[in-house]
Amino acid sequence: MEVQFLGGADEIGRSAVLVSEGRNPSDNRTQSDEDDSLLLDYGMASESPPQYPVGDVDPDAVVVSHGHLDHAGAVPALMGSGDLPPVHWTPPTRELATTLAEDTLKLHGSTPRCPFTETDVRRLTQASVTHGYEEPFEAAGYEITFYNAGHIPGSAHVLVDDGDTRLLYTGDFHTGDQRLVAPSTARPAADAVICESTYSDVSHEARDTVEQRFAESVQQTVWEGGTVVVPAFAIGRTQEAMLVCAAHDIDCYVDGMGQRVTEQLKRHPEFLRDADALRGATSSTRFVNGKEGQRRQIADQNTVIITTSGMLNGGPVVSYIPKIRANPTNKIAMTGYQVEGTPGRELLERGRAEFDGRVMPVSAKVESYDFSAHADRDGLFDFLDSYRESEILLNHGDRCEAFAEELRDDGYVARAPELGDVVTC
Repeated sequence: MEVQFLGGADEIGRSAVLVSEGRNPSDNRTQSDEDDSLLLDYGMASESPPQYPVGDVDPDAVVVSHGHLDHAGAVPALMGSGDLPPVHWTPPTRELATTLAEDTLKLHGSTPRCPFTETDVRRLTQASVTHGYEEPFEAAGYEITFYNAGHIPGSAHVLVDDGDTRLLYTGDFHTGDQRLVAPSTARPAADAVICESTYSDVSHEARDTVEQRFAESVQQTVWEGGTVVVPAFAIGRTQEAMLVCAAHDIDCYVDGMGQRVTEQLKRHPEFLRDADALRGATSSTRFVNGKEGQRRQIADQNTVIITTSGMLNGGPVVSYIPKIRANPTNKIAMTGYQVEGTPGRELLERGRAEFDGRVMPVSAKVESYDFSAHADRDGLFDFLDSYRESEILLNHGDRCEAFAEELRDDGYVARAPELGDVVTC
């Protein structure tokens, strides 16, 4: 079995791994012409301009680990010509990926920044095949099995078995507690593991401690007459923030794409940790209709507003923050990692950010809370402890080689492939 890293190698974003049959060096066949090929994820990096996986690819089948932009955002581009490769994913991932594709078309559809069309998105629906966890299926000649990855609803570890080699592609995963989804616990036997390493040098604060600090801070601001804006990713983080607010009796509004995603996830209760809790949080949440007049009124209230985007680079949050920025009683409670170069990162580091083309100073308090849905350093080591006899290939991180060296020092066979590398497993 050979794996080629088309994205996500020593970087976070545009994850894509091509799996094909291993070849005898004396065999003159070309890999692209004769081998069955399976593509694991096909994402995009939301930079400016967006970045996509490298190389031309025409897979026999596609498997998508979960419905986040950096893993599923470019999948419709595979539908543009020839036969449609079947796209295998869980039911929530199918819905989330389609929503992301439609949103990308709205943002970039009329520009070269978008590599697919509305027709491609429609064709993707025709190519879609859904599966549950631990239900083996065949794709491009390989036996595939999904296991709960504990990242977002529908997220999966992907086990690829060609009869000789068992390859585990972790996707993004979490081994700790979240309110929205149960943690990853499955550890299927594997000869090689492609493992994400996003937080390989970070230890997350205990989740209950983070929640308590968040709840107390938000409640204090509201009691003092302030408004709290909670920037949150539409998929996963918005719903987690809703559940935290509901658990601590904090009234809140929700604005942006997170509303649609919430309704989608409620249709898949078997992929949620507590479907009743999400329904309860939804019933106690006030959804915003998207009109600027309503947003102005809400911003003047002493309330909590959960809204996209999580890094302040679009969405309703760019309407709310200019309205509340000048009052030091108000607060902006960040809930996710802020990529370098985003307005969110700029706000955390410099106390100002660009909104609608203008750089604005922010007097409102700015706080950051670690509600990450990724395994931290301890979680990664705990997970990999089950694979001490396996080859470890690290991706989806910005210090993959450093982490590989740490694993080697601990007795693992580990390496960090570079972009374009082909590895034989």
